Amino acid sequence: MHASQAATSNTPLTREAMEAFWLPMTPNRQFKSRPRLFVGAEGMHYVAQDGQRILDGMAGLWCVNAGHGQRRIVEAIQTQAAKLDFVSSFQMSHPAAFELAGRIAEIAPSGLDHVFFTNSGSESVDTALKIARGYHRTRGEASRIRFISRAKAYHGMGWGGLSVSGIVRHRRDFGPLLPEVDHLSHTHNLEHAAFSRGQPGWGAHLADELEKLLSIHDPSTVAAVIVEPVTGSGGVFPPPVGYLERLREICDRHGILLIFDEVITGFGRVGAAFAANAFGVTPDIITCAKGMTNAAVPMGGVIVSGKVYDALMTGPENTIELFHGYTYSAHPLACAAALAALDVYQDLGLFERARRIAPRWEAAAHALRGAPHIIDIRNIGLLAAIDLKPRDGAAGARGAECAGRCYDDGILIRASGDTLLLSPPLIIEEEQIEALFAAVRRALAAVG
Repeated sequence: MHASQAATSNTPLTREAMEAFWLPMTPNRQFKSRPRLFVGAEGMHYVAQDGQRILDGMAGLWCVNAGHGQRRIVEAIQTQAAKLDFVSSFQMSHPAAFELAGRIAEIAPSGLDHVFFTNSGSESVDTALKIARGYHRTRGEASRIRFISRAKAYHGMGWGGLSVSGIVRHRRDFGPLLPEVDHLSHTHNLEHAAFSRGQPGWGAHLADELEKLLSIHDPSTVAAVIVEPVTGSGGVFPPPVGYLERLREICDRHGILLIFDEVITGFGRVGAAFAANAFGVTPDIITCAKGMTNAAVPMGGVIVSGKVYDALMTGPENTIELFHGYTYSAHPLACAAALAALDVYQDLGLFERARRIAPRWEAAAHALRGAPHIIDIRNIGLLAAIDLKPRDGAAGARGAECAGRCYDDGILIRASGDTLLLSPPLIIEEEQIEALFAAVRRALAAVG
């Protein structure tokens, strides 16, 4: 059977048929000897090639917020593909792009009212960094080129995003990266904030590290501070109470832009359209992606304030204000998917639902306290992280084994080293929450 035929059947792929595909963020040789393949998905579940139904405890990869196979989104994509499959946004466009930008601006914090479309979170971050530098240069402050991020931050795989990211393993093999970058400490502290529920009460003072960095680098050289409101892939660290507010105050005092990377937290994950809405702190720029289309078509965006946008709208009207963009910016199929996703989120009341069910999620997560190997549990919205004590001389092995046992038990979660990460679709029911954490408990009991 030809590889393309095997891919659409229940016939297992041979090693030879899999060889051409270089999987991202994957140990390819190990995977191809024991592949994990899905052939379908609906609602809260994936369907594996062997027919097993797998409860999706990760919303795909933090992104399928309304669950899999939402019919309205599927039909919107089909309709759009038959009507207008592609048009560039370079000096032309299509009506749905403008409608989508308006819809996103409506749910974003007040004052963030312009949207630049990308195709991923990584592109969104790189775009935001370029906009930040362009903003300052246009205003006559070309010396503002430095970015300040945070340890354990994940900001994508583009060159700029990787430079401001704070996960060592992601950066190690690819230097030198952008030199004009510095990092704040992360906010996780087992001594003062272990087993916190929601925003920890300890840690707001860590924002004052920004003032120390500015005393080293000179505020007039700093373009932007970029943080995830809730650190995601680095370990699900909710912001300490008052922390984001202090970052905002310091940035305002020194004329520095504040960027929130909301690729994970955007579109309902923490019980509001954006984490900025939920925490009541408005940045100058928001990056988003993932839940923007319910992951049905790749798409991202950069939402900017009028202050930033207006500063760049200078010169003659026939001048390109920002020499930046992508072939697929505001792709018609992506716009159709995103508009339909926003309708689904609204009709199902998913942002409010996430907020309403979050206490049950929190209780189920923290009920694991005292289970074998657990040294910390954190949660906010429909996000949770469970830290396990590493095995001596084998960091990450216990987390990987636990995630593997959960999969064998019909539950998909993610291990990042010895941290178990959970981020289900926002449609999750209470009995599914119980099933998810029960599987984690069984896995912990079986793991040595």
